[in-house]
Amino acid sequence: MADSTGNQPPATDRRLQSLASRVSIALAAVSTIFLLYLLRHASTSSCFPAPLTLTLSLAPFPRTSCDAASRRILRPDRRLAKLRSSSRWRRRSKALSSSAFPRLRDLRLLAGSSRVLCLAAGAGNAVDALHAAGVADVTGIDLVDFPPLVRRADPHRLPFSDGAFDLVFSDDPAGFTGALFPSRFASEAERAVRPGGAIALAVERHLDPAAVAVLFRRILIFQTNGTTLKPH
Repeated sequence: MADSTGNQPPATDRRLQSLASRVSIALAAVSTIFLLYLLRHASTSSCFPAPLTLTLSLAPFPRTSCDAASRRILRPDRRLAKLRSSSRWRRRSKALSSSAFPRLRDLRLLAGSSRVLCLAAGAGNAVDALHAAGVADVTGIDLVDFPPLVRRADPHRLPFSDGAFDLVFSDDPAGFTGALFPSRFASEAERAVRPGGAIALAVERHLDPAAVAVLFRRILIFQTNGTTLKPH
């Protein structure tokens, strides 16, 4: 009869396997304890703050190294206060208040109760100047938003209903002449202004007012200095 113990490992091998298993468990336990110690006692010289806190960021994942770089971002109110203190901002506001707005008031195209849309508003200089002039209902838009004065919107597809504004205004010549589709820009401005309202655009000096007017279907030219346009 065959020996039944022939297929079993020797006692020495079983003891070695048992010892190796106990050593592995002990090493795993030591590693776990050491890792927990590091997490609880992170060095102040580490990249992690002490104590370590793990949070889920809601910011979009950076696509470039520029996106990932840390930068100081001012709150909208502090950024606006900083702009208002600049000499360039004050000069622009003064020019609008002393030149553009009085002409529009004289033509009865601008009043304190007017609903005004500022196109190509940039950082919102014209929006701020209109508020200072007593016009409360002013909406500024540009391709890039600049809170709190300017929201993001496409001038070729304005997110407003027909006739929503009494005046469509732009003090930036590049807003109209630099538009991707000037004819679409003009038609959207006409759609957004109410019948009897006005469109006042600053245009480049070298442009013929007639070449600008041909893009509009329902306008009368009141002034060619800055090109004030009024729908029929």
